Amino acid sequence: MILFFKTPKENVIATEIDHQLHQDEIDKLCWLYGDATYLHAQHLDGYYVGPRREMITPWSTNAVEITQNMSLNGISRIEEYFPVDSEKTEYDTMLQRMYKGLDQQIFKVDRQPEPVKYVENIEEYNETEGLALSSEEIEYLHTIEKQNGRLLTDSEIFGFAQINSEHCRHKIFGGTFIIDGEEKESSLFALIKKTTNENPGRILSAYKDNVAFAQGPIIEQFAPADQSISDYFRVQDIESVISFKAETHNFPTTVEPFNGAATGTGGEIRDRMGGGTGSWPIAGTAVYMTAYPRLQAVSGSSSAEEAPTERDWENVIPVRKWLYQSPEQILIKASNGASDFGNKFGQPLICGSVLTFEHQENTQEDAPKYAYDKVIMLAGGVGYGKKRDCLKKTPQKGNKIVVVGGDNYRIGLGGGSVSSVDTGRYSNGIELNAIQRANPEMQKRAYNLVRALVEEDNNPVVSIHDHGSAGHLNCLSELVEECGGKVDMTKLPIGDKTLSTKEIIANESQERMGLLIDEKHLEHVQKIAERERAPMYVVGETTGDAHFSFIQGDGTKPFDLDVAQMFGHSPKTIMRDETVERRYADVTYTQNDLDKYLERVLQLESVACKDWLTNKVDRSVSGKIARQQCQGEIQLPLSDCGVVALDYRGKSGIATALGHAPQAGLASPEAGSVLSVAEALTNIVWAPLTNGLSSVSLSANWMWPCRSQKGEDARLYAAVEALSDFCCLLNINVPTGKDSLSLTQQYPNGEKIISPGTVIVTSGGEVSDIKEVVSPVLINDKNASIYHIDFSFDELRLGGSAFAQSLCKVGNDVPTVKDAEYFADCFNAIQELIRKGWVMAGHDISTGGLITTLLEMTFANTAGGMYINLHDIPCDDIVKTLFAENPGVVIEVSDDHKHQLKEFFEDRGIGFAKIGYPTPQNRKITVVKDQFCHDFDIDRLRDTWYRTSYLLDRNQSMNGMARKRFQNYKKQPIELKFNSAFTGTLRQFHLSPERRTPTSIKAAIIREKGTNGEREMAYALYLSGFNVKDVTMTDLISGRETLDDIRMIVFCGGFSNSDVLGSAKGWAGAFLYNPKAKEALDKFYTRKDTLSLGICNGCQLMVELNLINPEHEHRAHLTHNTSQKFESAFLGLSIPRNDSVMFGSLSNSKLGIWVAHGEGRFYLPEPEDRYNVIAKYNYAEYPGNPNGSDYNVAGICSKDGRHLAMMPHLERAIFPWQNAYYPLNRCHDEVTPWIEAFVNARKWIEKKY
Repeated sequence: MILFFKTPKENVIATEIDHQLHQDEIDKLCWLYGDATYLHAQHLDGYYVGPRREMITPWSTNAVEITQNMSLNGISRIEEYFPVDSEKTEYDTMLQRMYKGLDQQIFKVDRQPEPVKYVENIEEYNETEGLALSSEEIEYLHTIEKQNGRLLTDSEIFGFAQINSEHCRHKIFGGTFIIDGEEKESSLFALIKKTTNENPGRILSAYKDNVAFAQGPIIEQFAPADQSISDYFRVQDIESVISFKAETHNFPTTVEPFNGAATGTGGEIRDRMGGGTGSWPIAGTAVYMTAYPRLQAVSGSSSAEEAPTERDWENVIPVRKWLYQSPEQILIKASNGASDFGNKFGQPLICGSVLTFEHQENTQEDAPKYAYDKVIMLAGGVGYGKKRDCLKKTPQKGNKIVVVGGDNYRIGLGGGSVSSVDTGRYSNGIELNAIQRANPEMQKRAYNLVRALVEEDNNPVVSIHDHGSAGHLNCLSELVEECGGKVDMTKLPIGDKTLSTKEIIANESQERMGLLIDEKHLEHVQKIAERERAPMYVVGETTGDAHFSFIQGDGTKPFDLDVAQMFGHSPKTIMRDETVERRYADVTYTQNDLDKYLERVLQLESVACKDWLTNKVDRSVSGKIARQQCQGEIQLPLSDCGVVALDYRGKSGIATALGHAPQAGLASPEAGSVLSVAEALTNIVWAPLTNGLSSVSLSANWMWPCRSQKGEDARLYAAVEALSDFCCLLNINVPTGKDSLSLTQQYPNGEKIISPGTVIVTSGGEVSDIKEVVSPVLINDKNASIYHIDFSFDELRLGGSAFAQSLCKVGNDVPTVKDAEYFADCFNAIQELIRKGWVMAGHDISTGGLITTLLEMTFANTAGGMYINLHDIPCDDIVKTLFAENPGVVIEVSDDHKHQLKEFFEDRGIGFAKIGYPTPQNRKITVVKDQFCHDFDIDRLRDTWYRTSYLLDRNQSMNGMARKRFQNYKKQPIELKFNSAFTGTLRQFHLSPERRTPTSIKAAIIREKGTNGEREMAYALYLSGFNVKDVTMTDLISGRETLDDIRMIVFCGGFSNSDVLGSAKGWAGAFLYNPKAKEALDKFYTRKDTLSLGICNGCQLMVELNLINPEHEHRAHLTHNTSQKFESAFLGLSIPRNDSVMFGSLSNSKLGIWVAHGEGRFYLPEPEDRYNVIAKYNYAEYPGNPNGSDYNVAGICSKDGRHLAMMPHLERAIFPWQNAYYPLNRCHDEVTPWIEAFVNARKWIEKKY
């Protein structure tokens, strides 16, 4: 039966249950649903928007689990429905449907599991199922039929199509190219492999796993000793490896942007989890490329908030009737999806890029139309692991096949095949069925198991693989490829009982990992899985007979093939093409319109401010982020690269950066590849790499419209060959990458839009000292100079530039790198200058040209400018000098080094030009050359640059908060004020990071499924002198942990239960409705010798449990941020005079801190003086007050000062390198004042002994 509950917001929560509810069960559900009312009705009238009946949402999965953790049994599905005025109301047709009334049939799907089919006509089956099999592959399947003496089953054909799709097997990259009648000697894959063969560097694993691994440094592992129980953290030295990976999810993001991008991010994370015998993801990157979003001004807005120029470049191609979503919707929803997954999983996104582009050459009749209608969504990242685990072991007969993660649903069916063809070729139903749904909290549970196994002294994993395209079939068959195996289908978890065997075998339900484990370790692994609430199923074993089968309970084998037959010997792909020279008109211009040109360029999404992206993505989780996107006292996204620490010692790390140049690639695919590599390198050069350029490895992701028109395949070959040659000359390798070669979108009217051939290059490398990464923010020192170093050794050219794009041109005259050896010398010279400590600030020259570089170096400051003289740059064309995107850099160096700097460059044969100096008292950039002199108003141009972010932010930040942000972003600089006694040294607090022995002061971090901020909190406690225990809710619920000997507990941040039914609501229910957990908590709070702290999600829990002010008549609450979205920022807090244990000594300080939350708004119904306020946001208005909290409150404390709850993350700001802004004159501090809060807690406990 289905029961209906109405929430205070008038939404309806439908609950499917197998029995009549008792009153106590009704009361629990009413509480859980936010003081909802139980409706005694079988049917509700009216119109409602809700989820598609056939797709159980991740929200439902989490909600049902919450009820189970509250000892509510028999509930199978919970969904939320939103009342609307009429059936004409807009809604997301990809994920929702309109209901005319709600009744007992809303969950009913009228279908039965289809029986196993033996397919008589493979050709017909191929088309009806959208399998994209070639005629050669169909012929191969007929051969298998003859070999086996029977027809093939639907599961076998469907599965073969997925695991042998272009998406999975990269047949074009491994195929033979015949260009202009000449067969090329090397395949594309061979060209890429050549880079590592010639320059292996420190690569340990390439091309044979989900990720590439490179040798890393010796680092510290901080983890509990035994993770099958609640145990104490310890520090151990390990030999590390660094992992690199980038993945694309273009087709899914085109069709359903949120889940497409979310599962792209999730899949890339799983790839890094599945490297070797398991490894750790640490930080992510993202790239979005779409057609123009056609941002429109809102009538009635003030002129300051609307575009000062018409965005007429967006009209270069007439608008299409979009197949699924508009470009603006895709940009917002896709970035929401990627951000949401990372936020909830606990992976920070620290580097990214955006490009919007459309072009049709109007000088050519019937010229092709280029645009990213089939979008590009790249999810990449870096990770690390143990060198011990970087290679998979050899499976042995009898190894157990284990699946960890979520259930099987009718989603993600045929994604590999459909992704391999033009979007729009198949019906919407087939294409939509190929999209996955995202459940990051489930993936976090699976990851916690993998993390624990890798952290153990002996890793029991033989092999591991993620579930991606083709689901169980692809994952499990690859696990057993070397020896064969059998899978018992009765052991697979089924979330949808109507699934056919084909659908069970091949669905792409996300958040699952496949593992091979030696049977003797199974019990131990199961204990960890149960503790982490990671669903684990032993589903089969390896057989040693080179055969692979799925077996039903009755013995039927819907899939039964030799491994060799599965992975096939289908014919090699042959690509025949001819070289086609396409010319693009060069841009024409006049120097008199310089200001107009600059305003246009600064508004392009690729150049403009990316705050609309960075303000909603967690950039601090893990506490290991040394460089993320935002810089300066007003925190603008300007960074060239992202950098993470490999441990909490703040020395060794990983840097990553991005590069792409598809506009230039249209005119010259060779130049496009070279410029993409060059940009990825000039972006990463600001991190001090352990061995300079030779430390760098690249990932190359190829997105190309193969077979879309004559000449495209030849262009692809030329592009790959050019990248390979350039990398070989630079002596760097490309050990990983991906291709997606169907970048074309077809419309029902026959119109074909071709996405420009694109390579996105991700650079990565080991950092020798994360504290020495150079910022792009100009230091306002009048005794410094600004220098230009050109890396290209080429004339300045405007082809392929943002300047040309803004004028609806591409241009044939594109720059390149003329001398790879010279480029390498320039790179290593900048590295050496950074190691010397001479570079005060530095920024690359790329999209937008030199003028954009100079402006961006000043944007994050509130004062100061530059005087620039271009006399020494050998070009008389001012427009070309300012807007050309030849690879190069601008650096700021103190005049103390000017003579040494000149000698340094001359000794190395590197050309440089001193082009100016900072002007601390003048808020302009003055540019002169000979008789030319022009002033650029920094603040006015910064608003122009920011305006595009505002226009996109309008549709994701609610209640007028986008406008508030636009008005206030420059008015709220971070203010810092440290107490005079603070020295910044560990010695001041008698702390040593070298400690390896336990202390007598015991603390515990308490986490629920979905918690993701536990490690950084545990380390802050550990460094402060605590012996720190790792405690899960399963420990407390089972009674294994009682907290009897624990003196301080910390409820950590994250997304418990994915924030379903309200932040911390499910977590609170686990305490309130489980006797042993409630008893442990009650006993702890009854004692007078205890302290507690709740951060973010833990703060929400403490307030929900009423642990702070139980004496108040009116209870405090934490509600959704006023913006109605996740807020991420590094901002300022004021610590008022207070008597709390932890913050008392910090009174009157002003400190920088991270916030990262979606429901952080304090609702405080009592007068302010009734609360023990321990922290306030520095500014009353948004975004300085990121959530709209009453009284600007960021944290409150109990009346006696012992129990503290706050939303911001002090545990992510205890080291200066974790802070996104820190005083320059304190650059040698070892710790920040936040460490004092933890030390105060330990000292208070010591006094109580």
